Parts: sequence; C-alpha cells; structure tokens
Amino acid sequence: MSKPLIAIVGAGAGVSSAVARKFGANGFRVALVARNTASLEVYANELKEDGIEVFTAAADAADKPSLQEAFRQIRENFGQPDVLLYNAAAISKASPSTLGEQQLIDDFKVNVVGALTSVQQVIPQFIERKEGTIFITGGGFALSPSPDYASLSIGKAGVRSLAYSLAQELKPHHIYVGTVTIGGYVHKDTFYDPDLIAEKYWHLYQNRDETEIVFSQSQPSHSVTQ
Repeated sequence: MSKPLIAIVGAGAGVSSAVARKFGANGFRVALVARNTASLEVYANELKEDGIEVFTAAADAADKPSLQEAFRQIRENFGQPDVLLYNAAAISKASPSTLGEQQLIDDFKVNVVGALTSVQQVIPQFIERKEGTIFITGGGFALSPSPDYASLSIGKAGVRSLAYSLAQELKPHHIYVGTVTIGGYVHKDTFYDPDLIAEKYWHLYQNRDETEIVFSQSQPSHSVTQ
C-alpha cells in the first residue's frame, strides 16, 4: 500500500514547509503547488534531504485552469491526495477608504476563490472514498480586522466562512475540514514559529474533532468544535 499524500497549495518557506516536514516525517508523500517554479524546487530539495518523497506542480492560485492542471498532474504522477492544505494568500496594504475595487477582486481570487477551486479538485474523490482531510490556513484578521490590511481581512473572514461551511456540508460524507487561525506574524523562534503551527495541523489531523484552532499570543490558544 502506497504512503498517503498531502497536497499543499501555496507552498512557501513558512507554514506550508513546516506542515510538509511534519506530515512527511509521519509517512506522507508531499505534493507542493505554487506559482514560482524556482522556489518550488528549493523547497522540494529541502524536503528530499530529509528523506521525504516530493512532487511539485506550478500553478497560480488565482487561476482556475492552472490549479485544475496542477491537480491533474498530481493525480497522474502521485495518485489521489488524502489531505489538502490551502495556504495561499495575497497580502496588500490598503485601508478600506483607499482599497481599489480591482485590487480587492484580485486578492479575493487568491484568498478565497483559489481555496474553493482547490477543494473542489479533491471533494469528488473524497466523497467516493468516504474519507479525506481538508485544511485551510486562516488568519487573525478574520476575527480582528486590520484597517491597514482591509483586503486581507476580508479574505481571511471569507475563507474562514468557507471552511466552516465545508465542514458542515462534508461531515456526513466522513470528510474532515479544519482551519488554524494564526493570530500573528509567522517567524522562526517566536510564538508563531511555523513548526509550532504545523503541530496544530497534525493535532487536527489526528483528532478530527475541532473545526478551528485559534493560535494567538494575545489570548489562550483554543479550539472550536461543531
């Protein structure tokens, strides 16, 4: 029997790499998806040095056809994912009064629509198998919006709502949906160390009884169940 597979959309040096290492260390193969192919190879090589089997596919989280093609490549080369992590985000600094309409739309495509497109690539197979896990990386701006990052605040509120809606819809199909709401700037050797955040994802994967973990230094870390 082949090892389980986690597909990570929005692969980067922080949370996604830490999650890839955590799951890889626990017997998972890893498929990394991001727009920058050069960076993808760097992250993939780092994981391979740890003995983790890795596959990469280039895609723009804001572009539906490219995401669909990335998942087609993953299925063709690695098989069906068992776990999906959507970790992509568009971060632009603008207040509500200065945020341009097109900027909001463009950011929303990455922050929310890309998540929807990604989960729709795995849901049919998950329903057919009656199992599967979907993770979405959340942000503290969903709970406490920032006037300086209006677009990201709207996006994180939207993707949090998406996670909860998916959790309710897919639970009868034995599909687990969870989100970690990160309440600060992710940086190594701080409260928001990506390895500590990866531990939260692993906790959710193992226990599957909480929809959300709010990981914040300003308040005790707590979970939300449905």
